[in-house]
Amino acid sequence: MIRRPRYLRSSAILATSLAAFVPKPYVKAETESSKYSKRLRESVLSSTDLGHSLTAGNDDPPRRGKDYPWRLSIVTTTFWTGEKAAKNNPVANFSSSWDPKWATNYGGTDTPERTERVNFRPSTFVPKQNPFYIALPYNDVTKGQHKPEAAQIIPWFKEEYKGPGVSVLKDRWVAIRHGDRTAYAQWEDCGPFRTDHSAYVFGNERPKPNLNKGAGLDVSPAVRDFLAMNDTDVTDWKFVEYKDVPQGPWAQLGENNPFVLDKRIDKTRVVEVDVLKKKEGGG
Repeated sequence: MIRRPRYLRSSAILATSLAAFVPKPYVKAETESSKYSKRLRESVLSSTDLGHSLTAGNDDPPRRGKDYPWRLSIVTTTFWTGEKAAKNNPVANFSSSWDPKWATNYGGTDTPERTERVNFRPSTFVPKQNPFYIALPYNDVTKGQHKPEAAQIIPWFKEEYKGPGVSVLKDRWVAIRHGDRTAYAQWEDCGPFRTDHSAYVFGNERPKPNLNKGAGLDVSPAVRDFLAMNDTDVTDWKFVEYKDVPQGPWAQLGENNPFVLDKRIDKTRVVEVDVLKKKEGGG
């Protein structure tokens, strides 16, 4: 029997012990929706309790900036401003959580009928607000004041605070992914069904069971059509900063749309410069 020197065995034991404390390489989960099979979507949509049917896949806490985590495999339903109350929509959408005259300010009913739509909007009128909008089940305001927990759980609260009771969620940008397409939309209402599920919207929980197969996201007809999704389907979503939103049909319309407002400011500046040049040139 060959005996190894004691100091070699000790060194090997020390190396093994230290190795146990070295973090293993992080392996990214497969998140590309293009990899999701039809079987997965069908199994999700047929489930009666989606609150526990899928692995969370979103253990990362929310972050500031552009590195917000994706919420994976979320049952997503279609809703619209001006929608009437129904069995699976107990509250009419003539008003929103933040706008008592939402349908009026939008310009009318944002019909979901595909044959009555053109260029991601109703064919009968041009919306006064961005037709790319969504709803998530949390409201940061109640009785005219911010909820006590709002400042702690909303990552951008401090930067976006505009005064007591002024929502820091309204108009916030969200990316929605389905298959190989990604749409961008603004947060304009609260739901489906709930306005208090901060642990899902900003944390690691899954959406709670509800009448719409555990839906955790509502999207407008424009988002549905751009993503070529069914009225009820499965998507991924995450928060994004305005500066990280690319150009697209979501950048074209709306008095609440920063793309539109910034373009208007740029045009005003160009006119002012032209006027100044003419004055300096004696024109």
